[in-house]
Amino acid sequence: MQQSLHSPKSQSSSASVSDSAAQLSSLQQTYTVIPRVRPHTPLLDAINTPSDMNTLSTTQLITLADELRLFLLYSAGQSGGHFGANLGVIELTIVLHYLLDAPQDQIVWDVGHQAYAHKVLTGRREQLATIRSKDGLTAFPERAESIYDTFGVGHSSTSISAGLGMSLALRYQGLAQTVACIIGDGAMTGGMAFEAMNDAVQQDADLLVILNDNDMSISCSIGGFSRHLAMLWESGYQVDISESGEPVLCQRPDMQAFDRRKRHKEMRDVPQLEDNLFKAIGFTYFGPFDGHNIPELLRVLSIAKQVKGPVLVHIYTTKGKGFAPAELDPVGYHAISKLPAEIHNESQSKSAEVLKQNTKPALKYSQVFGNFLCDKAAEDDKLLAITPAMEEGSGMIDFARHFPTRFFDVAIAEQHAVTLAAGMATQGVKPIVAIYSTFLQRGYDQLIHDVALQNLDVMFAIDRAGLVGEDGATHAGVFDFSFLRCIPNMVIAAPKDENECYHLLNTCYEYQGCTAVRYPRGTGTGAVIEQPAQNYKIGEAVVESVLGSNDAPYKLALLAFGTMVATAQQAAESLTSDDTALECQVHVVNMRWVKPLDTAMLESLLAQGVTHIATIEEHMVMGGAGSAVNEYLLNESAAFKRQRPAVGNIGIADRFIAHGSQAEQWADCGLDVAGVIKQLKQLLS
Repeated sequence: MQQSLHSPKSQSSSASVSDSAAQLSSLQQTYTVIPRVRPHTPLLDAINTPSDMNTLSTTQLITLADELRLFLLYSAGQSGGHFGANLGVIELTIVLHYLLDAPQDQIVWDVGHQAYAHKVLTGRREQLATIRSKDGLTAFPERAESIYDTFGVGHSSTSISAGLGMSLALRYQGLAQTVACIIGDGAMTGGMAFEAMNDAVQQDADLLVILNDNDMSISCSIGGFSRHLAMLWESGYQVDISESGEPVLCQRPDMQAFDRRKRHKEMRDVPQLEDNLFKAIGFTYFGPFDGHNIPELLRVLSIAKQVKGPVLVHIYTTKGKGFAPAELDPVGYHAISKLPAEIHNESQSKSAEVLKQNTKPALKYSQVFGNFLCDKAAEDDKLLAITPAMEEGSGMIDFARHFPTRFFDVAIAEQHAVTLAAGMATQGVKPIVAIYSTFLQRGYDQLIHDVALQNLDVMFAIDRAGLVGEDGATHAGVFDFSFLRCIPNMVIAAPKDENECYHLLNTCYEYQGCTAVRYPRGTGTGAVIEQPAQNYKIGEAVVESVLGSNDAPYKLALLAFGTMVATAQQAAESLTSDDTALECQVHVVNMRWVKPLDTAMLESLLAQGVTHIATIEEHMVMGGAGSAVNEYLLNESAAFKRQRPAVGNIGIADRFIAHGSQAEQWADCGLDVAGVIKQLKQLLS
């Protein structure tokens, strides 16, 4: 059954394990600096499609791994983006594309943090520096981008379900292609992954699942599942794969080298062959294996892909592998910003230092939330906080450190996070669920059925609302107004800046019922947060300014939601000061609340004789806050029916918005100042 590694697409390809020790010395290239000049990568430069690797020897594959790692370091320095996870799967990516015949064979990545090496090996090497920039490569696999991207991803825990669907469809059509799903141990904590594994066993599907165990997702993996993997790994034993594809229990040869990575104090005796979760539910289990050992991966996966039925191969890797700072700080190096331009003279250096000293950075909205959380917890011992694996991203690090017994990271389990909060609320405490807008979509049924229907006292702190820039459509929080405001018992707040965000968080916390405060990604305007915390009146809007003459023939009510208040203000100033503009008076209103709407404010504006009403929001127009205004005016306002002012809604059209900087996305949607002015002029004319 042994065949040459020079025939990777054959039914069996393996390498001699005895060869691996000598070859591994060249695998351990570790870098400490991100190169600013494109490195010399002759072997990598010759790979334009995966088939170009067919004739490479094992030694050449190891050299290719080093070149690819160095190239990814350079590329990340040029463009920024996901970092550590990509370095950790370089060897696995090379071996998968060497052994499988993509795109006929289906390689399904979970999330996309680990797919940059895959992009490089599938014809996108020279475009990698454009990743996450407008009109450049996406940050995640995307079917429209390449025939090698079998499934579009951005949210976690989907790969096994998608891969199972592919496998069953191929079986139905009488096709015998391999389907391989690569899922991280963090993504395995998502319930959808277990639902898919359960069904894969029921269907007896031919499915190869590769569990990339690096004790990390974005943050450190937690919980019983992570502990189970750790004990399998720390036992010192592995379920090896024989040449006939049978499981064989043996001592793992590399245990001593990886002893430093103990994740749990618990150790176990020699496990029985059936003593793991995957075997217990019906998967054929092999592992754990060293995911950076190319000869070992070639041997194991070349046989595993031939085993019938659902198979899981457990490998362990190091996030940030090959870049020393990332290995030491995998959380901090999950993603990086592009390297700043080098300063070439002393004068520039001094100017940059003075600018740095004199510029006080604005707070990120996640920091505002984190500060509120700590402040409120210090005065109210009923506050409990929940996050589905986004401790860092949601600004909860300080809270977790200062209030560890009141912090609950439930791993990548958004549905569970929502219902967990509902259960807590029945016992007289006040849970806060910190969650990204797009991730709350995954817990929608629980939000309706388990929280709102029972009118439980739960607060949602919704981060990454609106357009999110380089992460693109998969992470854009542009649907939450629509799916939240139609739910009875919901209260929805949209702050204009950091100060208002802080006080709306406090207001919604003090409210008895189901509330949501929706705020964007990134930094605010630099607004100073006033103390002590205030309680705003629920459903009360604020007139920010009235610009222009009261005698103007046109009177425009510009109703702005959230961070669009600043844009509305600038647009109004331009409309009323530009000599070429239509003569008008503009009332700029910070609506502050999406639900309940300040209908008294709307009636007051109508009573003042407004001739035009425009809403503006960083959200889909369809079903958004502007739609809520329309519904009130058309269905409930007698004054509107008498006067019939012109109404326009400014927001995001019925399409997904491609990645780019936030400024580029705003311009693309007509939500920058120039775009808003243009639309307002059209309405006024």
